[in-house]
Amino acid sequence: MRIAGYIEHSALKITIFQMDNRFTVKFEDGKNEQAYKFRTGQFINSVQDIRRLVDAAFIQEVMVEMGRMHRVHQSALQRLQPEETEDEFDEII
Repeated sequence: MRIAGYIEHSALKITIFQMDNRFTVKFEDGKNEQAYKFRTGQFINSVQDIRRLVDAAFIQEVMVEMGRMHRVHQSALQRLQPEETEDEFDEII
């Protein structure tokens, strides 16, 4: 697999990979990443085709999914944290 190109975005790192008859587009936001694979064929044959495919609507859906992934990540981490208990002091009479 080789890097075939990048798509500029202010909040995401978007990398286009190419291998044999497939393109993979990876979106990264620092903590999470998503990858979408596309076979070459009638509509997708070049990096330019991938750039047209990854339009504003596509990126908006990726951002929504990144938000969901972040919530899943945070929820899992919270489940690992022990429940807070009040400090118990000896009773002073």
